[in-house]
Amino acid sequence: MSHNSFGHLFRVTTWGESHGAALGCVVDGCPPGIRFTVADIQAELDRRRPGQSRFVTQRREPDQVQVLSGFIEDGDELVTTGTPISMMIENTDQRSKDYGEIARQYRPGHADYTYDLKYGVRDFRGGGRSSARETAARVAAGALARRVVPGLVVRGALVAMGEKEIDRANWNWDFVGDAENPFFTPDPTSVAVFSDYLDGIRKNGSSVGALIEIVAEGVPAGLGAPVYAKLDQDIAANLMSINAVKGVEIGDGFQTARMTGEQNADEMRMGNDGQPVFEANHAGGILGGISTGQPVVARFAVKPTSSILTPRKSIDADGKEVEVVTKGRHDPCVGIRAVPIGEAMVACAIADHYLRHRGQTGRL
Repeated sequence: MSHNSFGHLFRVTTWGESHGAALGCVVDGCPPGIRFTVADIQAELDRRRPGQSRFVTQRREPDQVQVLSGFIEDGDELVTTGTPISMMIENTDQRSKDYGEIARQYRPGHADYTYDLKYGVRDFRGGGRSSARETAARVAAGALARRVVPGLVVRGALVAMGEKEIDRANWNWDFVGDAENPFFTPDPTSVAVFSDYLDGIRKNGSSVGALIEIVAEGVPAGLGAPVYAKLDQDIAANLMSINAVKGVEIGDGFQTARMTGEQNADEMRMGNDGQPVFEANHAGGILGGISTGQPVVARFAVKPTSSILTPRKSIDADGKEVEVVTKGRHDPCVGIRAVPIGEAMVACAIADHYLRHRGQTGRL
């Protein structure tokens, strides 16, 4: 199986399966001299970790990260040496027996059929390599990526769940990380709405999708290229690579199809400091594939979890018609834990383009 890496200068390779002994990543191209701690990496993994509320899978994984290479110690900090950084996360709560009944059945909406069709063999235990469990390694890599670009801040929030949406007038970034907020929502009033809605979905043995918004601030102007290395192109590719993602938009995205040219234009004036000022950011901080210096804004749609208790029609590996019920521990809304994953993938794309821009132009 090829294609386990993404990025060019900041290049990430992930490895491992959902029910294997461990999973992890190798970050190649991280510059020397980047200071971090294991706690920095762990903090991001803890945000993605399963089993933290009744609204996510109850698989109990501590997701304790081990940094194995690519650093030297300097007091309480680790300093990157420029060599490959390898990180590992052990799997400790696999329940492979939950998948015994579907070893030869194709779960509707999953990658079971296409995986088997392509490779002639598949790991039925939680989806193996195609499981969202793999994304823990991406979050670890993203924690490093955030430190490559000085002043970069990447934050995400869940802005819609199924038919329910937040009230943007109540947007509060500080609330996203609040201990009383299990949804990564920026709207405090939406917690009760989402809770009641998802409780009903969960009790019915079903699932629902979500819409996630990622905002990256402190992105230098000039990152990207106008044709085959657009910054928004690589951000979109990174986000689309996340399990269950079915759509990505940059800035106002699909809404721009309903706008006029006057409405969509991000008009400019000169500021008092002699620097240009944009009067709007419909483009999401990227014009012609190159960053403007404004916040980079991306949204992605996450489909409902395909692992549900409701019987669904399918076939098995012998071509027989069957009804599939997926047992085990699954997220009723996988979009909740997709927030830190989306942040990581955007951070990795920006870090990669930052290094590419520095290498090409010699300046930032």
